[in-house]
Amino acid sequence: MRIMLNHRILSRFSERLRTGGGHEWLAASEWDPERIAEAIADIDVYVGTRLTEDAARRAERLRLVHVVGAGYDGIPLEALRPEVTVANTHHHGRSIAEHVLMCVLMLSRRVLTADQELRAGRWRNVAVDPALPFGDTLRGRRVGIIGFGETGTETARLCQAVGLGVRAVRRDRSAPLPDGLRPDWVGGTDRLPELLADSDVVVVTVPLSPATRGLIGPAELASMGRHCFLINVARGPVVQEEALYEALSAGTIAGAALDVWWAGPPHAPSRLPFHTLPNVVMTPHNSGHTEETFAARATEIAANITRLERGSPLTNVVRAGRVPAAPGVPADHESPHDPAPLTTAAPSPAKEP
Repeated sequence: MRIMLNHRILSRFSERLRTGGGHEWLAASEWDPERIAEAIADIDVYVGTRLTEDAARRAERLRLVHVVGAGYDGIPLEALRPEVTVANTHHHGRSIAEHVLMCVLMLSRRVLTADQELRAGRWRNVAVDPALPFGDTLRGRRVGIIGFGETGTETARLCQAVGLGVRAVRRDRSAPLPDGLRPDWVGGTDRLPELLADSDVVVVTVPLSPATRGLIGPAELASMGRHCFLINVARGPVVQEEALYEALSAGTIAGAALDVWWAGPPHAPSRLPFHTLPNVVMTPHNSGHTEETFAARATEIAANITRLERGSPLTNVVRAGRVPAAPGVPADHESPHDPAPLTTAAPSPAKEP
């Protein structure tokens, strides 16, 4: 098969990707969109996170789009032929959960401010400055998690381990919990106001969708209170940009850690000066960027490509491709004699909300 790889990070794991046999790989991470669109007509598998509508329509031979990550909002599903299967991959939960815990500790202990002051030659702690507030330990504090998929549940595990109380809201409140999790409660999204009002830390892990865009706005931030931290490792637009900046500036909430933004390169991450605020930890959407995450993704993608070649069911299918109907049979005809679908969706981690 001919496989196009359009992902800079995953390109560093080419040896793992090529374990499946003698396929022809095209390294396209440095190509412009027009070159990709011109070459994709002869491609069987596309591996990447984004695809233009033009390229999707030209992909006449494409059988599989394998997204490098959980979110597939960068793939124009409606522009792909119905026969094309789309799959994703995960393995980022633990890496992002560790990032969340790191940020909570940094905010709780004023790490950014202390670092900047000491670099400037100012030794400032509670021993020399009685006006300085004490830092906080985590034991006994409460974390509220919005979304309880892979990232949310892994975050809950780590928070439990350091003594934080855990509560969460998710779309399907009746879904079983992973082994070992003992949250105080898990409710439906209708309990979001209760979660916000009753948490010392709020962690946003939901994917961006029409239902979650702007989910956290002025009213939600106000209900969190002045003691509360907001950690967003989901998508920037889940939180209303101007409302968050105003809440942080005014002290409506205590602080925030932002790994996701409202814009990206070559643009500034926000049109507002979050970088001037002392109560914000800023990172460039790298919370899941560990070697363990991408090594596991490369291994899983390679295994799915092998399954495709053998005609076996794929894992993590988010859109199953349809086999074209036989000549003279309508495309929507369902018959016990029709060929089986190319792929079937195996169980995959729940995606929230």
